[in-house]
Amino acid sequence: MRVTHLGHACLLVEMADRRILVDPGNFSSGFEDLTDLDAILVTHNHPDHFDPEPAARLIRANTRASVHTDPLTAEKLGAEGLQAVPTRREEQFAIGDITITPVGELHAFNNDHVPQIPNVGLVLRADGEPTLFHPGDAYDAEPGEVDVLAHPLNAPWCASRDSIGFVARIAPKAFVPIHDALLSERGKRMYCTHIESFSGVDGLTLRYLADGESGEFQ
Repeated sequence: MRVTHLGHACLLVEMADRRILVDPGNFSSGFEDLTDLDAILVTHNHPDHFDPEPAARLIRANTRASVHTDPLTAEKLGAEGLQAVPTRREEQFAIGDITITPVGELHAFNNDHVPQIPNVGLVLRADGEPTLFHPGDAYDAEPGEVDVLAHPLNAPWCASRDSIGFVARIAPKAFVPIHDALLSERGKRMYCTHIESFSGVDGLTLRYLADGESGEFQ
């Protein structure tokens, strides 16, 4: 499996001979001109995970890509004449030989002034490939056994203790920090060091991918 971090929460995942883009948002770059995508996935309808104008152009440019999004994003795309299949918890679907399991239902609580919207995390599995979990913006889903966790490192809705506890509970073999656009490079490294030091996960490997950088996972 090859994972390219396109900034913040956006990942290009290449596995089982498929190219899948997750969460093309407005803190990310490099996804706008991608072609030959097999699927475009969106966890929730916040602009840092789904930037409407470039994402719509991307969908139109990748005519053979299936589009699977949380229910709110699917509704908004439908209003623009674009088809998307709503993802709902535990309603599995397949992209080629990849089985995708939606997990979770709601965005993490921010504050009393910000409504909770649908947030559906995504678990990607295929024979002979590592399992990847992208949770979107929530720490409460139950993805099962995970090899690679795309871990939201920092957000207005989380504290460092919650971030560390999430990694400890999921207990992946490796974590790839995402959702990091609000942090300096020094801040990213500090948060990552805290997770490595305090999560208590035996053999946990940090795979830090800078914006635009790719990594191979076995």
